[in-house]
Amino acid sequence: MKSANPIKEDLFYTADHEWIQFRQTVAYTGICAFKLTGFREVHEIIFNELSGEKKQGDIIATIRYNEYRVEAHMPVDGKILQLNDALLSGDYRILLQEPESNGWIAEIIPSTPCEKKDLLLPARYRGAGKKNMPVNNI
Repeated sequence: MKSANPIKEDLFYTADHEWIQFRQTVAYTGICAFKLTGFREVHEIIFNELSGEKKQGDIIATIRYNEYRVEAHMPVDGKILQLNDALLSGDYRILLQEPESNGWIAEIIPSTPCEKKDLLLPARYRGAGKKNMPVNNI
């Protein structure tokens, strides 16, 4: 079962409850704990095509639990370097237990290093609240 995760100050957020953490020339991205509301476990993660340039908003993966389905999107333009080995090996618990740290979905190379266009600082994400959360059904 997922634990309560506070908003982290070293991450940037999207309006669709995804996050990105820049680390020099690469970045890690995943989905926020809030986007997984209602998930008691993950039954399946379907990863989309990894090769080539991805645009901000492109779907990286679809995560499923019963009738729930959420999509993880590219937070910025760039290329996917690798996916989280834990998720690839079927250890989906990490996504629920540590979604905004070790439960990252993809390591990427942003097209523009540290590109923050359309990303929210933690204070702004916190202030925006979670009222814009989309309903994620199959």
